[in-house]
This record gives sequence, structure tokens and C-alpha cells, in this order.
Amino acid sequence: MQTKRILCALAVAAAMATGSPQAATLKWAAQNDVLTLDPHSQNHATTNGIMQHVYEGLVRFDKDFKVLPCLATGWQFVTPTQVRFSLRKNVKFQDGSPFTADDVVFSYQRILQPQGTMQIYVSGVKEVKKIDEHTVDLILVGPNPVLLKNLVDFRIMSRAWSMKHKSENVQNYKAKEETYASRNTNGTGAYVLDLWEPDKRILMHANPDWWGKIEGNVTQLVYTPIKSDATRVAALISGDVDLVTDLPVQDVERLKKDPKLKLLEGAENRTIFIGMDQFSDQLKYSNVKGKNPFKDIRVRKAMNLAVDREAIKRVTMRGMSIPAAIMIAPNVHGWSKDLDQPLKPDLAAAKKLLAEAGYPNGFEFELDCPNNRYVNDERICQALVGMWSRVGLKVKLLAQSMPIWIAKIQNFDHDAYMLGWGVANFDANYTLFSLLHTKTTGAAGSFNLGRVSDPRLDKLIDAINTEVDVKKRDAMIREALTITRDQYYYVPLHHQLRPWAMKKSVTTVYKSDDRPEARYAKVN
Repeated sequence: MQTKRILCALAVAAAMATGSPQAATLKWAAQNDVLTLDPHSQNHATTNGIMQHVYEGLVRFDKDFKVLPCLATGWQFVTPTQVRFSLRKNVKFQDGSPFTADDVVFSYQRILQPQGTMQIYVSGVKEVKKIDEHTVDLILVGPNPVLLKNLVDFRIMSRAWSMKHKSENVQNYKAKEETYASRNTNGTGAYVLDLWEPDKRILMHANPDWWGKIEGNVTQLVYTPIKSDATRVAALISGDVDLVTDLPVQDVERLKKDPKLKLLEGAENRTIFIGMDQFSDQLKYSNVKGKNPFKDIRVRKAMNLAVDREAIKRVTMRGMSIPAAIMIAPNVHGWSKDLDQPLKPDLAAAKKLLAEAGYPNGFEFELDCPNNRYVNDERICQALVGMWSRVGLKVKLLAQSMPIWIAKIQNFDHDAYMLGWGVANFDANYTLFSLLHTKTTGAAGSFNLGRVSDPRLDKLIDAINTEVDVKKRDAMIREALTITRDQYYYVPLHHQLRPWAMKKSVTTVYKSDDRPEARYAKVN
């Protein structure tokens, strides 16, 4: 099957090249691989960034994150809680089968399954009703001010294909399940996936039957995960790859001076932070028995006070971070400068708080970190181990590759963990709903892996979900962010800066969600 697809890809590329002398291959590298090919399984930015080339939603973002029609050609609010979508006609999945309303209804029912982590993209949707073959109604729980932005990542799968291949259920990634849909694709998008060799490469070719128009000239896309910083940069400098989207901070200035390269600089809408188990009666890997230190606000505040965010910015990140006090970045709706003023490190105050909480000599715990996901992730965690040791906290660092680490923390097998949260819809409630709402079997609290539970926050977040008055909604967002900050439910570290480097022959659009789109790229 893979050999057939690769030969097909080469034939398509050759045909396109004949019709367009500028047809080209884009070779893109970054440090971590996709987790799965199932579009409803894992809410992981790299996975979503690759899968957006193959699977589409009812709507999509343009270059400036404005919502545009996609598999729906338009929509109208019949009532504040009933939205009618007119579906695009004559669209085919990549196996040649037609796209219809049945696929939308099926995909909605599928994405809700609790073993996946993508439910947030249909949060607030109570039901999807088929009106006819090319019309569906979304019935909402209440008015939803960010509905369309959420729907961008609600990817539509073929019902017939999924049933045929026994993939009507979402892959259970945490249980290490493999399904046909986790290893194969069948979307409606601009590119067709030909091959995925985990941790080696992903190959795609432009879909000759796509309903849309590719703005650039990329007819083949090659994605290569390269964990090693030095190897990734060397591949760019040597010309083996065209584009690198997660640069080692220590190489940025050097790459700026390379005459063969150019950089696109920007701030990602991602916040890097430490989460803590605030649910278990006893931590799994701590020397404290019979209680959980992280349930005590004094301990959580002490952990925040012991962190020198400016030192991390200066030494570990080489200036490429924005120290954080709140859980959203400056390019996310709801951010304000006065709220985002990080604590200055105060070791004496931290030690005093720990002593008041009953830990005058500190305590031990384990910190789970990835070593190939975020910029300098393991080095940041190493710096934190040293900073916390100054107040008596003895931290065992467990740094592992992305697939192992994410499965571990999603199974609540942790004391504390690093995570980076990008805001797919650029609205603060995406973070609040995912990370702060009490965890349920649905979308609420889907990545609340420390299992924070605060009734005040739940009430605010639920209200934010349906409030359409902008001033009232913004005031509630501010209150929720303030509570989160002042209760020290997390240890926010910084908002990530994310330059991309590429050959001078490459032109593309910088995306602050860190998802390059091949349809915008041009290689001369």
C-alpha cells in the first residue's frame, strides 16, 4: 500500500511539474514527530499541524487567523443556539468517495469519545443534525462566542471509510492502541499522506482533486523529525532540509548571519508551565507519606517564588522567552500586561512558606519533562531542579521522549510535569476550559492533568463559554486568570518565542500557532 502511494505521489508530482515548471518539494524539519494519524485522538500541535494538510474542518483560518469557509461554504444563525451550515458540494475524500452531511454527523459523534483529547473543538455543541445531504445544523448548549474558531480543528472523517476499516472508534493512545486510522489517512485536504515512518519521515503529495487552490508551488512535502539540535541545524545549513521551525536558541544569532538562510521571527501563542498533582491524597514518587504537599497553597506559592524566570530567559533561553505570571501569551485574547507580572524570586519567603506548611527541610518529588517537544525543554527542567533545591525541594528529573512522556502524564502517573499550551483559537477560555475546569469525561478539563478543582473557576468558565457581551466576558476572563494566578494552581514559566529558519529560496507565512501550511509555501 505504501509503495503504491509513493509511486502515485511521484506520478502526481511529475504531472504537476509538467503543468507548472515551478512545482517543488518542501523539506521541513522539527524536533518531534506526530503522535498518531487519527485526527480525533491527540490534541498535540505537531500532530495537528501535519494533519491539517490532509483533514479539513467546516471552516479554516486564513493567514491572519480570520475564519473562512472550508468544507462548509457558509453558515447562518437560525437562532442563537442553532447554526445552519451549507456544505460544499462535489468534494471527495482521497479514496474517491463523496463528502456528505453523514460524515459531519459521524465525525461529531466520534470526536466526543472520551479516549480522545480533541473534544474541546466541539465544546458547547449539543447535537449535529443532518438536514439534507449538504446541510447540517449545529445545536448549541447556549450561545457560543468562539464556536467558529473552535470548529477549525474539528476535522471531518469519512464515515464509510472508518466503518470499512473498523476505525469508527477513536484510537486509545494512552493504552498504546493501534488502529487503521492511527496509521492511515483519508481526508479531503490539499495534500495526500503517502508514508509515515515513525521518528523518520512523513511524505505527502498535493491532492490533484482538491476543491481549493494551492497558493504556493509545493507539490511534495517531506517532514523529518530530528530530535538532536545540532543535527537539525546541520541539516539546514547543509541544505538537506529547507525549513526548520524549532531552532535551538544558541544557534539563532549564528543562523541570522548565514547568507544562505533567512529567519522569520515571531511569538508563538504558547505558554510553558509546570503542573502539579493536586488531586491524589498522596504523591506517587515523594517521600511525603499520607498527604499531598501540592494541595497546600503555601507549597505552590513557594515553588513559584523559588523560580528565577529572568535567569531562565537570560541563560537557558538566550533571551528568547517572555517570563510569565499567567497562563496565556500576549497574542491571546484576554491577556493584559498588568496581570502578567511574574513574581521576583524570593528564597527566604519560599523557605518560610514551606516551613509553615510543615516542610522545613523541603521534600522530594518527581518532575516529568519531555526532551524533544518544547524549546530547551529538558534544560529548563534541569534549571528548575537547581532552583528548587535552594529552598530544600529535592527533585528527581525524569526526561523522556514525547510519546513516552505524554502517555505517562495523561495517565496521571506523575507528581509534577512540564507542559506547553498553545491556544488554538486564540481565546483565553481555551486555556481555562482545558487546564483549569474540573476534569470531566467530556471536553472540560481535558488537559487538567493536575486535576485542579475550584468551584469558583468552574462557574466562571462555564459562564465565559456562553457570554456574548464582550465587556462582561472579558471581565470574567480577567477574574478567572487572576484566581488561577493567585491560587498558584500552576507554575507558569514563560511564553515561547519561536523563530523559523529557512533557505532564502523558501517563502512561507509565519504562523503564531507554530503550524506551517505547505499550501502557502513557495520554493524557488
